[in-house]
Amino acid sequence: MPALQLSVELERLPFSAPFRIAGFVFEHQDAVVVTLDDGRHRGRGEACGVFFLGDDVAHMVAALEGQRAAIESGIDRAGLQQLMPPGGARNALDCALWELDARRAARPVWELAGLDPPKPLVTTFTLGADSPAAMAEGARKYAQAQALKVKLTGDPELDNARVEAVRAARPGVWIGVDANQGYTRAGLAPLISALRAANVALLEQPLARGHEAELEGFESPIPIVADESALSLTDLTGLVGRFNMVNIKLDKCGGLTEGLAMARAARRLGLGVMVGNMMGSSLAMAPSFVLGQLCDVVDLDGPTFLARDRTPGVTYAEGTIWADEAIWGGPSPARS
Repeated sequence: MPALQLSVELERLPFSAPFRIAGFVFEHQDAVVVTLDDGRHRGRGEACGVFFLGDDVAHMVAALEGQRAAIESGIDRAGLQQLMPPGGARNALDCALWELDARRAARPVWELAGLDPPKPLVTTFTLGADSPAAMAEGARKYAQAQALKVKLTGDPELDNARVEAVRAARPGVWIGVDANQGYTRAGLAPLISALRAANVALLEQPLARGHEAELEGFESPIPIVADESALSLTDLTGLVGRFNMVNIKLDKCGGLTEGLAMARAARRLGLGVMVGNMMGSSLAMAPSFVLGQLCDVVDLDGPTFLARDRTPGVTYAEGTIWADEAIWGGPSPARS
């Protein structure tokens, strides 16, 4: 394998407005951008890490610098899976290697991955936890959205009011909710009853990671999705009989290589597949868009929260996302 030059850059991505979930308020997202250069071609990857695991930019940079010698001596995607554990650092490197391989082969990433030509995907647009009136107004502002995701905080009365307000504002839209680990097993049945009354189609991560066994045998009329409970490939078998679907995020699992493997393994286990994001720019969304071609539910609205995105960026139109190969992952000629 040819030697590589590794570049690691830090970027702050300001949000256009504060974003709230259960227990957290975000005003910006810090990201690591990795570039790999073999002297003829370059590949790039962006990662934001996993905040609830302490996988921040300092941790990612330390992980990358700790393996700089091994990376620059030449590494491929298979070798990377053994070199580094799942997480943001491996995600940025893995995506950079995918783009580098695409440019070397003069073939797009989706083709290298054995996928059909990509299509625009219906994506959810997320409403951060706020007052019911503010969330209803947000729902109306997403006038072209076909699907909305409502963030909850674990306060049953307030969460019910939030969902009811969003449903009243958008009577015909698909709605999923994300509880962000905010509920207990005892509160699950009342929550689901309220969600059914509002015609909610999906419930994401109601219980805290580590409490998966409490869902064993629980029959829910609404599909329950594992997010924090599904970090990487090794978590999947423990989800069967407890969850209906898995939310794959490249920052959690460590890149597109493992994300694709997770999607295919989940199908074999009888689990539905969702792709999500830990925020980020279009450079982070583009690899997830490739994975999204295999998914039932797509949640790739991260760039919509930014004060400014990269150019070129992903396109949102009529409730869908489209990531052109010019953003990431397309073939390009060698540099002169």
